[in-house]
Amino acid sequence: MRNSVKPRFSLAILPMLVVVILLVVIPVFFIINLSFLQRGESWGVTDNYTLDAYLKLLDPTYLTVFINSMTVATLTTAFCLLLGYPFAYIAAVQPKRIRNIILMLLLAPFWLNSLIRLNGWLLFLRFDGVFNNILMWLGIIKQPMRMLYNQQSVILGMVYGLIPLMILAVYNSVEKLDRTLLEAARDLGASKVQAFLSVTLPLTMPGIIAGSILVFVPSVGLFFISDLFGGGRELLLGNLIATQLLNARNWPFGAVLSVVMLLITLLLIRLYRFFSGGKSIGEML
Repeated sequence: MRNSVKPRFSLAILPMLVVVILLVVIPVFFIINLSFLQRGESWGVTDNYTLDAYLKLLDPTYLTVFINSMTVATLTTAFCLLLGYPFAYIAAVQPKRIRNIILMLLLAPFWLNSLIRLNGWLLFLRFDGVFNNILMWLGIIKQPMRMLYNQQSVILGMVYGLIPLMILAVYNSVEKLDRTLLEAARDLGASKVQAFLSVTLPLTMPGIIAGSILVFVPSVGLFFISDLFGGGRELLLGNLIATQLLNARNWPFGAVLSVVMLLITLLLIRLYRFFSGGKSIGEML
């Protein structure tokens, strides 16, 4: 008869628990508590608990911002997947030496400050920028086109900034793929497309879902990209939080918006665990 071994609390995890409590648990509870407080007349908050900040979410103006944020995040995720999946798949099937070079070239630009890289796109796409000049020189257009300060340019900036997350998630999933399953599918008469749809795509779905979450969540809150590429015209949830906390000084409502983002993140992680059979996102990276 086997002796049941009871798990023991190890002092080795005590530092980790302290860090989690100080940097995660306490700030989250502080934000949740702040969301129920009443805004002060001139500064800060009062000790009165109320649901006013939550009821403010029903305002059509803020609902529009929420819908716009979800639209931009969804389109950003879709474009990152459409562009990132083929790139990751091709990179993962290369010899190891080539794979390492590809990954280095992918990550090297991101060692620079993100604002510097994004400003490079602004110089390229502005009204008198390189792209417009090339199109006019080729005779494709007669007058410069406005390529910035709209939703499309915001999505472009989001895709550029977040696509490495999608590529890395899918790359790790494809790299772990058992190639003998593809060979078996081909031996049974499946075409390349059928083998991809029936074997490769389902087996790499955890990486697709993980990459989608890693792209979707930041694209809702990266307000500096919206400011740069949207010119203040494309208001996202992250912009609204920054405005409420820094400019309007409405801390309870800013906390409510942060709670909404937290709930969205938890919901997406829950969906990921459901479709991946209980695996965590960290197992795919």
